[in-house]
Amino acid sequence: MKFDQKTYRLTDTDSIGLKAFIIGDLAILLSLYGYFSDTGQFFHSYLTAFTFWTTLSLGALFFLLVHYLAGSVWCIVFRRIAEALAANLPYLAIFSIPVLLGIGNLYHWSDPQVVAADHLLQKKSAFLNVPFFTIRTIAYFLIWSITIFLLYRNSLRQDIEKGFDLQSKLRRVSAIGMVLFALTLTFASFDWLMSLDPHWYSTIFGVYIFAGTYLIILSFLALFSLFLRHYGVLKETITIKHYHDLGRLIFAFTVFWAYIAGSQYFLIWYGNVPEETVWFLQRWEGSWKYLSLILVFGHFAIPFLALLFRAAKRNLKVLGSVAGLLIVMHFIDLYWIVLPSLHSTGVQFSWLDLTTFIGIGGILLGLFWKRLVSRSLIPVNSPRLSESVKYTDS
Repeated sequence: MKFDQKTYRLTDTDSIGLKAFIIGDLAILLSLYGYFSDTGQFFHSYLTAFTFWTTLSLGALFFLLVHYLAGSVWCIVFRRIAEALAANLPYLAIFSIPVLLGIGNLYHWSDPQVVAADHLLQKKSAFLNVPFFTIRTIAYFLIWSITIFLLYRNSLRQDIEKGFDLQSKLRRVSAIGMVLFALTLTFASFDWLMSLDPHWYSTIFGVYIFAGTYLIILSFLALFSLFLRHYGVLKETITIKHYHDLGRLIFAFTVFWAYIAGSQYFLIWYGNVPEETVWFLQRWEGSWKYLSLILVFGHFAIPFLALLFRAAKRNLKVLGSVAGLLIVMHFIDLYWIVLPSLHSTGVQFSWLDLTTFIGIGGILLGLFWKRLVSRSLIPVNSPRLSESVKYTDS
């Protein structure tokens, strides 16, 4: 991997993207075999992988929206990475097709006979029905795709056109995009995840998913930046202070995720309403209990203690380890949400969990890498780039 310090572009990197595409394609082919051998497992594994990679790209979109609205300077050096990742959202719309095709295998409310025998599902049928579910999914990706298209296009224009005019336009797009993002992410989490058990509901489930969504993009930015740093790329541009601020945000949202998760759990448990507590009871059955405990320690306790002190946030090995752990924990969190609807008595890992994850991820990371190396790694004509590059303790 070679890096041009003048243009801030990578060269001799095609093999990385090609390898990602090849691995992804092979994993997709294996997953297709799994579809015919175990259809139910395939769709549940696929939904877990799909929501993981979708929330990663949505986290990148949110990172950009916050950046433009707040006018923050320090995160300008991370902007191209977030843009290249968020630009995968139109491709994720294609990856949503198997979810739509598998509605009958994933969601009980899609079966007319089940609805006819269930009074509660009859009341929810105006919202939970296949045509409206499909329309909403299309609408989500349409909104997300338009938002990132406008942001990315105008951001790239800044590489040619200098000045603050485009910055104002980016802020206006972000103002509208932020409202739409909040609504679409909330309803998408209701549709794709919470409706797996249509009798259960939580008013803060969307916030819970959002917390994990933002936490995973912060972790990805830290881990990927450290990957580039390992090869001497952007080593002088992304400073220890930048990593320190990423560490502070990761620490803050680790606490926020735990707060939302704990609030959801304790309020439902204290209310002791059978329709609400059954969801958590199911995740305390058999080996699901141990996965629940892994989430408590791996998603909160360990990262919290690891990043508690200032020195830890500035220690790149510690930060990278915590970021990697949180990415794994995000997948486990989604697995913990999705798979009990298929395996209610305990955890039953399948090779499809791995192949669907690698299949979608390989292709998306290949697209991400191809997009990233086709441009400069930082927005070279951003009006306040010099302030971001000089963002140090001094």
